[in-house]
Amino acid sequence: MAAGQKVFKLKPQKKMDYSFLAVVLALLCYGLIMVFSASSASAHYKYGDALHFIKLQLMWAVLGLVAMFMASRVSYKTIYKYSLHLIVASIFLLILVPLIGIEVNGAKRWIGYGPLRFQPSEIAKFAIIVFLARSLTVNQEALKTFTKGFLPYICIIGLMALLVFIEPHLSGAVVIAMVGFIVLWAAGAKISHFLIIGGPVLAVLCVAMFSASYRVARFTSFLDPFKDTTGESYQIIQSLYAIGSGGIFGVGLGQSRQKYLYLPEAQNDFIFSIICEELGFVGALLLVVLFVLLIFKGIKIAMNAPDKFSRLTVIGIMGLISVQVVINIAVVTSSIPATGMPLPFFSYGGSSLLFILSEMGVVLSISREGDTPN
Repeated sequence: MAAGQKVFKLKPQKKMDYSFLAVVLALLCYGLIMVFSASSASAHYKYGDALHFIKLQLMWAVLGLVAMFMASRVSYKTIYKYSLHLIVASIFLLILVPLIGIEVNGAKRWIGYGPLRFQPSEIAKFAIIVFLARSLTVNQEALKTFTKGFLPYICIIGLMALLVFIEPHLSGAVVIAMVGFIVLWAAGAKISHFLIIGGPVLAVLCVAMFSASYRVARFTSFLDPFKDTTGESYQIIQSLYAIGSGGIFGVGLGQSRQKYLYLPEAQNDFIFSIICEELGFVGALLLVVLFVLLIFKGIKIAMNAPDKFSRLTVIGIMGLISVQVVINIAVVTSSIPATGMPLPFFSYGGSSLLFILSEMGVVLSISREGDTPN
């Protein structure tokens, strides 16, 4: 590298996709309002301050907006250049988690100190996207063969998923695997190759699901939630009560009953239930419409992206958001067994919000290079 050459290449003054940015900001504002509403009772009970959680979330939102702006100004070619470094760093951090990670509720998923902590799995989700996008751009013919092309990528995705599963974090491992499959499919992987690995993948998923007693309990409670109303099914039952109480227009913003310690940690993975209770079907529909708009506009940016790497990166990021939204809503409506999956932009959690907004910045950066109209 020549002396004085900048590592990060700033973008020229070209317009980004402001309609995509508007949807991102709408989701962020909606999420902050609901975090405050859902967390106020729990925050007052635990900390004597109803604003405890929202103050922290606002802090992370500001940091996330700064990160989004910076990411939108950095050329996506810089991400391409350092994608291999990113995947190696994420693997290293995932290996460190069981050794020095912070344990919460029996799981080590965080690294840090006090309130300043983050989940390496959030980095891993983005790292697997850009790694696959770069590799499949360099080796465009790789996916034509199964053993020498498709299978090695599956092994890399499997390694990342395994390291996250060890934390233990089954839902995080599933997300990494699904996002990896989405990128492979978008790059031209054959459906027949996916069918070949379908059986083994399902077998591994079943073994993982029944490898721990609490996962077995969650599965059995999913089959009959009202069999044990005070045990493993308690949270999902309270979630269904909240959803059913909302009706068409809800009981009113801030008027939830389930958030008064009936629904544990209402501001986290089950915040969608509080949205349904307070804002009803209309509030839930608004949330879904905003996410559909986000995905639609993201796909439009991908279609107009300047090259294969940027196109696959945007598709991977949109796939990541889609998978998390679908799993979260499926869990809180008891459509699938309970698992820890945050709702992007809405669930309380600083590192998750920070990384999501940073990824939105990457999409905005790519939109500057493409021909997407505003």
